[in-house]
Amino acid sequence: MANSSESDGNMPKRQRLTRASTRLSQSSQDLKRAADHDESPPLTPTGNAPSSESELDISSPNASHDESQSKDQNNRDSDKDLSHRPKRRRCHETYNFNMKCPTPGCNSLGHLTGKHERHFAISGCPLYHNLSADECKVKAVSREKQEEEGKVQEDNSARHATRHQTPTPKQSRYKEQVTEIRKGRNSGLQKEQKEKHMEHRQTYGNTREPLLENITSEYDLELFRKAQARASEDLEKLRIQGQITEGSNMIKTIVFGRYELDTWYHSPYPEEYARLGRLYVCEFCLKYMKSQTILRRHMAKCVWKHPPGDEVYRKGSISVFEVDGKKNKIYCQNLCLLAKLFLDHKTLYYDVEPFLFYVMTEADNTGCHLVGYFSKEKNSFLNYNVSCILTMPQYMRQGFGKMLIDFSYLLSKVEEKVGSPERPLSDLGLISYRSYWKEVLLRYMYNFQGKEISIKEISQETAVNPVDIVSTLQSLQMLKYWKGKHLVLKRQDLIDEWKAKEIKRGNSNKTIDPSSLKWTPPKGT
Repeated sequence: MANSSESDGNMPKRQRLTRASTRLSQSSQDLKRAADHDESPPLTPTGNAPSSESELDISSPNASHDESQSKDQNNRDSDKDLSHRPKRRRCHETYNFNMKCPTPGCNSLGHLTGKHERHFAISGCPLYHNLSADECKVKAVSREKQEEEGKVQEDNSARHATRHQTPTPKQSRYKEQVTEIRKGRNSGLQKEQKEKHMEHRQTYGNTREPLLENITSEYDLELFRKAQARASEDLEKLRIQGQITEGSNMIKTIVFGRYELDTWYHSPYPEEYARLGRLYVCEFCLKYMKSQTILRRHMAKCVWKHPPGDEVYRKGSISVFEVDGKKNKIYCQNLCLLAKLFLDHKTLYYDVEPFLFYVMTEADNTGCHLVGYFSKEKNSFLNYNVSCILTMPQYMRQGFGKMLIDFSYLLSKVEEKVGSPERPLSDLGLISYRSYWKEVLLRYMYNFQGKEISIKEISQETAVNPVDIVSTLQSLQMLKYWKGKHLVLKRQDLIDEWKAKEIKRGNSNKTIDPSSLKWTPPKGT
């Protein structure tokens, strides 16, 4: 977990790739020196042989460079008279041939950019974009020619640039041509074209890109295709560098407010988001996005500054909002997807209507920032007061987890019920609950002045389930079986140790104040 600086998000991609490019250029120089020494075939910086497609040998992609050197040496010794023949070069960019493109009917050959022989994701699939591999190669050649012409024009214009430069006659003519091309882009589709588009949608559904022809001008469509190819090429560079793992669909990090968080587990985000490796999430509405630019634009117009629902608790900067899964379905689903990145046993993602979500936030001058949450069933047959609980990683080990647990039991006290968390608990959840139950029991023992103590009375006063009380007493070695009866031992050493920690902690604001709760149990619970 590290703070995410805004400068990283605004840095151009070519600057971000500077270190990688430097390493690649150094490796290429080393390989070139090695080639001069042992006459082995030269390699490109990426490890690929700079030969044509027909010269690539990918029959054994896992073969090492040393093996290829030894084979070449043997061939030179045995076939000196054939030394004038071009040497067969080995491809060192290995592909995992067990991986397949998720598009139905695709054989993973070709690439949308026209520069690669294989692809493993929808972003590079020619079939998904209603193209063939050969068409992508032709378009790539055309784009390269246009880029070269554009660079020549930029150089010429920069050479003769003035402070108040006026458009050249060629630029004016080009602008008129573009304006003329765009005149008919809003005319709409003809009947036959609509039928063709509908038939394509019914046949392929979401497994293919919708037909884009005739819905806008050819000029704008070509600009869109160029942007698609450029984005696909950027993703391919990230894949080669290892920042994207093919087929894993594992989100490695998320940008969440001021933080960049490393994820712990897989979460079932849509495939087009999961394959990116990094996700950008609005910390207020929890909408997830693909890039820093989209997040920045979203934040400029997002009106949310706190979770939806009713604010049922506020003390200082800490607030708790009650969010109904039925009334705010999208927000709760996004919250569950976010939580799954840090919880192993969570299985609820989309069926959020039967649940209430209690979201804890910390407020400052920019809004209410998500600290954690817990969910509970509206009607729990087993009186579970927590179904799922999470503290965001940037707020862990600060007492917020214990606050969430304490708040869940406070609601059980208001409902006049005995509560318990739903099993199984995560590892961190189990540690937090055991620590909370221990603290509750020791506080009760410290304040208890009678001679006989009853587990039922403890349960009624603390709202903790008797089973949880017994298991905690056993772990503290405060429960003994003697002459047919269970006796609760008052271990003064543990009570004194707890009291010392309480005094050292002082008047911490990481406690729940029952007087700050403004809540009545929902109807039907």
